[in-house]
Amino acid sequence: MSTIITEFPVSGVTLIRINRPEVRNALNLEVRRELAELFDKMTNDADVRCVVLTGNEKAFAAGADIAEMMDAGTIEMMSRGIHKLLKPIAEFSKPLIAAVNGYALGGGCELAMHADIIIAGENAQFGLPEVRLGVMPGGGGTQRLIRAVGKFKAMKMLLTGDFVSAREANTMGLVSEVVPDADVEGRAIEMASQIASYATLGLAQIKEVITAGQDLSLESALMLERKALQLLFASQDKKEGMRAFLEKRKPVFQGK
Repeated sequence: MSTIITEFPVSGVTLIRINRPEVRNALNLEVRRELAELFDKMTNDADVRCVVLTGNEKAFAAGADIAEMMDAGTIEMMSRGIHKLLKPIAEFSKPLIAAVNGYALGGGCELAMHADIIIAGENAQFGLPEVRLGVMPGGGGTQRLIRAVGKFKAMKMLLTGDFVSAREANTMGLVSEVVPDADVEGRAIEMASQIASYATLGLAQIKEVITAGQDLSLESALMLERKALQLLFASQDKKEGMRAFLEKRKPVFQGK
């Protein structure tokens, strides 16, 4: 049985499904390597305009595979290079939506936080419970969480290891939207289809500016934004988009 399933629900949208239901989609090295290879490949695939990453109705991913780490030492953990396997996802230039049902815990919560948009089911649960195992998050959990929800909400989750509901996560700013559990995947695909219809160059520049600008001073980030906008005025898609608006028709973007 494949641990990663790739689907193409609508034009321009690729759906990636983590498929280890017997362990609530725990992220072992095999899954991480497959995801890294897949995201690296999709970067240069013009047919991929937006990606949805999901699990199943019970779990997005319930964390790292504890059984795989139980006897690992420092040198082995260093040699696994988990941060290198996350890099193709962290640096993915195209819009990425996480569709979360059930558990998104530990490494699963960290993986979801690599997305640009998180659609959560009403019964989804998020958490970083590594402290209960005597360790701490190591896949970006501390740094991405504090940037998403602020110090005091992040510290509460990290130091207690407690889970938060989808509704609380939404209030905190950890998720983008909460929908009924049965609608999560459909809503994510619907949104991905909408995004995939837009100019890829514009989407890429928005993502790049937000990612790079969040750790810059406001003045520097605003300059980055201006330069990105000016760059887009050289694109054919800019001309097509504005011409279509004036002609009251739907634009046909070519990614040029």
